[in-house]
Amino acid sequence: MQLIECVPNFSEGRDSQIIKQITNVIETVEGVQLLDVDPGKATNRTVVTFVGAPEAVIEAAFQAIKMASDIIDMRQHSGEHPRQGATDVCPLIPISNITMEETVVYAKRLAKRVGEELGIPAYLYEAAATRPERQNLATIRAGEYEALPTKLGKAEWQPDFGKNEYNERVAQTGATVIGARDFLIAYNVNLNTTSVRRANSVAFDIREKGRLKREGGKLSGKVINDENGEPLRTPGACKSVKAIGWFIEEYGIAQISMNLTNIKITPMHIAFEETRKSATRRGMRVTGSELVGMVPLKVMLDAGRYFLMQQKRSIGVAESELIRIAVKSLGLDELTPFDPRQKIIEYRLQDLNATPLLNMNLRAFANETASESPAPGGGSISAYVGALGVSLATMVANLSSHKRGWDARWSEFSDWAEKGQALKDRLLALVDEDTNSFNAIMAAFRLSKGSDAEKAARTNAIQAATRHAIEVPFEVMKLSLETFDIIKAMAEIGNPNSVTDASVGALCARAAVHGAFLNVRINAGDLKDTTYVEKVLSEGKAMTQKADELEREVMEMVEGKI
Repeated sequence: MQLIECVPNFSEGRDSQIIKQITNVIETVEGVQLLDVDPGKATNRTVVTFVGAPEAVIEAAFQAIKMASDIIDMRQHSGEHPRQGATDVCPLIPISNITMEETVVYAKRLAKRVGEELGIPAYLYEAAATRPERQNLATIRAGEYEALPTKLGKAEWQPDFGKNEYNERVAQTGATVIGARDFLIAYNVNLNTTSVRRANSVAFDIREKGRLKREGGKLSGKVINDENGEPLRTPGACKSVKAIGWFIEEYGIAQISMNLTNIKITPMHIAFEETRKSATRRGMRVTGSELVGMVPLKVMLDAGRYFLMQQKRSIGVAESELIRIAVKSLGLDELTPFDPRQKIIEYRLQDLNATPLLNMNLRAFANETASESPAPGGGSISAYVGALGVSLATMVANLSSHKRGWDARWSEFSDWAEKGQALKDRLLALVDEDTNSFNAIMAAFRLSKGSDAEKAARTNAIQAATRHAIEVPFEVMKLSLETFDIIKAMAEIGNPNSVTDASVGALCARAAVHGAFLNVRINAGDLKDTTYVEKVLSEGKAMTQKADELEREVMEMVEGKI
């Protein structure tokens, strides 16, 4: 399924009723999930995030822009953030199975409707820009709403869609900028000052375009131009970062307000660190930071790993721990509570498609397994046992990383622990997937078999579901066999006080391989693709034999140590 994200910014952050009317109309569009609503009183601006199939997203975006144009009057608007329209900016971001080029097509379709049906001047920016000079949002928004009477009517400000004139309609709605871009993080870093000038000095230090070069390096010095008369600049420390300083009366502090436009080039934690360094040099202190809108999971995990590595601690810890470290290190909870379930995109989508078994506590999971329902069954249990086995090995790696006297080896064991965490997470995902595959077979059997066409469709569905029910436990086998690399290493070189934990991990891994193979074998009996079945059974038997061999090696090694 193709997925795109839409993050419109509306010029209202104080009136909850207006904001609610806009988000309500978004939620009426089938196929769209509203993920986040982030209003700001000082900026008088609300950032909304929703995701869905492309057609549904652009319909929801159009309806939201229409609603905002009806209930927001830009003649009455004021706020700290630059703006020029009721819907100030509306970017589309490719998320899954869709290219940037395809996303641009949808952005242009949306802008065309906004310009022609709503009478709002619509400009295209970023990847959708029709002119190089319009790629940058700041260029289009120069002068903000107040400049529109002067700008509109001039040839160079001809909107991409809509009339090039300032009329009563535009006086109320302003103009809208629509585009397609990579994922952008709106991120503010808090300073222990109220001075906007000093905050801007930090912003100039870190933003990509830096500051103007002046004679003598003084603020009062004359700007230095190149041979073409263009002003020269001293670039800032962070590429793909836009930044300004401002004062937030609501919090009584100055902030560095940043847009991180390419988090592969400058991730959030590096922007934070460069801000901290600049503030320290200028006699200020960073006290925390604030995330506006939502963030991909990888951004938080990378930040957690970075700060753990600064401490020379193992990064092979659970996702939840990496996120906790990131939140505390970045001070993301200084101004308001930071809830990962609400602020991380993948977690919000995960909540919409909850994994019931993994959300259970140990007692509930055992009770569900022991109930009269046939699922979860041996396949799910095998995946879980495999996850427990590699978890034990990962524990040994982390204990070894922090063992007194082994400080020089922390990175070595951290690498093992990180591999273990990855395998654990993949196996845990298969706990629910195995149960889902069983349910899919049951659903296929319930399909109608009245006509010949229905019978054929039912047979095909049963065969497809059966094949998937083989693939899932087969994947459990492969992953569980792979865990022996970590288990064996920890039995051999890990903390000697935990060597028996590694051996229990080996017992779990072998049980997972054998248990999953039983599920492969029983489901293979119902599959008509005999070539595939022979291949899977042959490979599966070889994996069980390998698991037996590896378990023996680990147990002999452990017996020799205890």
